[in-house]
Amino acid sequence: MTTRLTTRLTTSLSKRTGVRRGVRTVGGVLAAGALTLTIGACGAKNSNDQVEGGGGSSVTDQFADCTPGDGSADVSQMETDGNKSLTLAAFNGWDESFAASHLLKYVLEKEGYSVDIQELDAGPGYTGLSQGDIDVAVDTWLPVTHESYLKQFGDKIEAQGCWYDNAKLTLAVNDDSPAKSISDLKDMGDDYGKRLVGIEPSAGLTEQTKKAIPIYGLDDWNFQISSTPAMLAELKKATNAGDDIAVTLWRPHWAYDAFPVRDLEDPEGAMGDAENIFNFSRTGFDDDNPYVAQLLHNLVINDDNLASLENIMFSDDHYGGKNKDKAVAEWAEAHPDFITDWKAGTLGGK
Repeated sequence: MTTRLTTRLTTSLSKRTGVRRGVRTVGGVLAAGALTLTIGACGAKNSNDQVEGGGGSSVTDQFADCTPGDGSADVSQMETDGNKSLTLAAFNGWDESFAASHLLKYVLEKEGYSVDIQELDAGPGYTGLSQGDIDVAVDTWLPVTHESYLKQFGDKIEAQGCWYDNAKLTLAVNDDSPAKSISDLKDMGDDYGKRLVGIEPSAGLTEQTKKAIPIYGLDDWNFQISSTPAMLAELKKATNAGDDIAVTLWRPHWAYDAFPVRDLEDPEGAMGDAENIFNFSRTGFDDDNPYVAQLLHNLVINDDNLASLENIMFSDDHYGGKNKDKAVAEWAEAHPDFITDWKAGTLGGK
């Protein structure tokens, strides 16, 4: 695909659906132009993007629950596909989208495939998928964040299994700090300087945190709204110095591998429920590429593997978002059992 296709998809999206503009970050670098989240009754999400609309619907009810790796099978006895030229969509501003896409590319190119990864906003990505210009997108968040895309394009795209079931908003602290739950913070303000370090003001995570603050009696805390790079810099500085810190964060994120950090329990459910991440393909993909379709159903990336992969790809201490193929190759070579288990269809039990 070419730049002309990207332009056509973007133009098509602007004509067909209204969006709300927002910001998202890639590897800690602010990326303008991502589509911001609508916070729905089913639970707010991070600074991810979503088309206007939301709420429960029959279109996405079927995706509210998933078992990563469901439908897995050993591909060792399968022939690879006759069609070995594939185009994947990776969504701008979504680190896990690039991590999973380049990981799939790495494995397929070892099998003789030619894989082109197009970097697109989510809307143009779904448009291309529905029109058959894109074969696979590996980063559909359901049942809330991408619900409206499913309403618009659901009859023209096909699910290929889910690979992650813990996508959520969090408040996090350094691992050796005293608080275990968000409810602990009210009586432990002195340990954290009564300061909560946030990200961009337009992020869905920021808006949801504002709603959680009064629920947990943290109105006298200083909610420091800044940017993702600034939050990560503060987190790095505090953990290096052995100081206690509380930040807004979300899963999946490479910070969980780069820093000694853990989530606080959320007994009131104020930060929203976890979502699932699905693979979707163009229609007819199962018939054209049964081998790759089975690999997609086999794919499961747990928190530890995803955080370590994203850390190598996006943190400034490693590749900083550059040379993504080289970063994935380095990670894969250090995790050979992951690739073996993926092909054997046994990642779901890991």
